[in-house]
Amino acid sequence: MKNLKYWILGLMAFFILPSCDDDDLEIKQAGNPTIEVKSQFANVHFGDELPFVVNVNDNVSLSTLTAKLFFGEEEVSSTVIRTKENGEYSGTISVPFNKGTPDGTATLTFVLLNTTMKSAKQTIDVPVTRAKYPYLILVTEDASYPMLPTGASNEYAATEAFPSTDLPAYIKTPVVDDKGTELVFGWESGAITEGVSSYIPFVSPVGGAYSVTFNTKTYEAAPFFEILFDGAAMNMLDKENYEIDKEMATGHTFTIEGIGDLANWWIDADFLKKEGDNEFSFVPMSGKYRFTANLAMKYIKIEALSGNSPASLQEDGTGAIWVIGESVGKPSVADNEVGWNTDKAICLAPMGNKKYQLTLVAGETVNANSINFKFFHQKDWGGEFGADAITTNSDIILIGDGTNGRDSGNLGLHSELEVGATYVFTVDLSAGNEQAVLTVTKK
Repeated sequence: MKNLKYWILGLMAFFILPSCDDDDLEIKQAGNPTIEVKSQFANVHFGDELPFVVNVNDNVSLSTLTAKLFFGEEEVSSTVIRTKENGEYSGTISVPFNKGTPDGTATLTFVLLNTTMKSAKQTIDVPVTRAKYPYLILVTEDASYPMLPTGASNEYAATEAFPSTDLPAYIKTPVVDDKGTELVFGWESGAITEGVSSYIPFVSPVGGAYSVTFNTKTYEAAPFFEILFDGAAMNMLDKENYEIDKEMATGHTFTIEGIGDLANWWIDADFLKKEGDNEFSFVPMSGKYRFTANLAMKYIKIEALSGNSPASLQEDGTGAIWVIGESVGKPSVADNEVGWNTDKAICLAPMGNKKYQLTLVAGETVNANSINFKFFHQKDWGGEFGADAITTNSDIILIGDGTNGRDSGNLGLHSELEVGATYVFTVDLSAGNEQAVLTVTKK
């Protein structure tokens, strides 16, 4: 029993002593760190690597010197320097070059920390302006051209007899002083972006001499090919693709302007009805849609949206249905087969009352002798209509069940389609998403 008593007392001491030790080990702040900023910050421009020299001192060991740059309340740049001893330290901090940021006063803050976690802080106001470059440089694959100030604020232009109306190029700046940097502006995600050198797809509507312009504040540039869809400019994704998201009402009549050979374009009859040379009416149910004009293939891809994303099928049967698979494609299966590439999925036109429509022409948008595609709940892998969720009484199309030559839900043919004939596929979900009915009508 005596040994047990001593063992218990020892165990209690084991748990009590560390709490005392923790109090003893807690670092108490000490010292008197001081900062003296020796640099003068003048003629500072967006895009600069701003140099600084700071003298630091303390009677205890120092740890770090941190410089932070703020535009308003937002921290936009920082740098950390190890300060092992008292003395003078130098470094640089980046001044971001951002689209649209107005000239103004940034805040540069220095924080000195010693090894006891005691700190000193000094804040300096730094006026920052957008550089007035003597010129910019327009860089193409084969040549470079000077872009000179036009007189408009932050705008520059190169006017030449360029070799082509197609002028892929990026833009770069000169280095204006010893703290300046060369900046480049290229094309990324359908917009001019600083820091990339991918070619901007400039296109002039006329040949011979013309001007290429660029604004270093707004990033506005010209010339670009412009398409007006229902009076609004479509956004250029690249030189072949233009896009716009719009709320559309059933029967709404609108125009498409800027496409000179629109009469030669393939028009998707599930979504658009031609009313005149460049006038159309909208066929499906009202909602938000994405329209993507492809200049190379001469057609407008149309997709139902939910918010800003492709719509998907909802539990109540509303939303969208998509086709993924082989032997089908718009504007032609030969040039743009969907295959098993979800990025190319075709959106069926939502016609209302939980019915969805896909019109295909044999030998053009669908193979006449063999098909192998299926219906999906989204423009991606996920929900799909297998043989247990969709049926048909069609004598033209069969639905695969895994034993009839097609996987579950994949469509096949009872016999070859008539080349040139139009076939309308309608998926009816009025009885529920698990009791879809496919009808196929030959026109």
